[in-house]
Amino acid sequence: MELFTTSWAALRRAVHELPEHAFSLPSGCRGWLVRDLVGHLVIDAQDVLITLATPAETAPTADALSCWTPTPTPPDGTDPHDALTVRLAAAYEDPGLLRDHLEDLGGAAERAALLAEPDLPVATQGMSLTVRDYLHAYVLEWTLHHLDLLAHLDPEDAAAPPPVEGLAEARDMVERRLRVRLPAGWSDADALRRATGRESLTDAQRAELEELGPRGEMLPLSFG
Repeated sequence: MELFTTSWAALRRAVHELPEHAFSLPSGCRGWLVRDLVGHLVIDAQDVLITLATPAETAPTADALSCWTPTPTPPDGTDPHDALTVRLAAAYEDPGLLRDHLEDLGGAAERAALLAEPDLPVATQGMSLTVRDYLHAYVLEWTLHHLDLLAHLDPEDAAAPPPVEGLAEARDMVERRLRVRLPAGWSDADALRRATGRESLTDAQRAELEELGPRGEMLPLSFG
């Protein structure tokens, strides 16, 4: 629960620190500009508010790990939902309006998370899971998107990176979900980018994954 707040606050601060021209640069999400990624974060904040206000009628059917479905095909921005996100983000025109809307909704989502009962089952995307697990799943979401936000920015434009505790937990979540430990020599940020297809693998890096066995050979896999 605390790490959700830490990761989310850090991501919103990073957005706040971006110069306006950075919103027109590519993000780490294929097919999306930084502007589009921030628009997606607005939708994520709405989803948090909606889910925390939607008690489940069944016992939990998923947890913070099983709610993720890794796939070999990364999103490319052409899916109808992704394309809608692009159009919505473009409608803001002024990056300041998009930034302010994220902070308004994001702050409300953070406050709602702090007030929520951790063991209450909530419903989202056809699943039910406890508030604790639902928010914990977002630690991975926020951390990956924090890396996406900074992926192609010039050093002088880049905001602060994700918190180290969020990076470490997100890496552990990916490794547990995939049931494989990524190469120990990779930093947490590099491991996340490479395992989820956000960074192209060199021949040497691919060989390191192949040494991990069949599960390593399956990588990269997209987590969203």
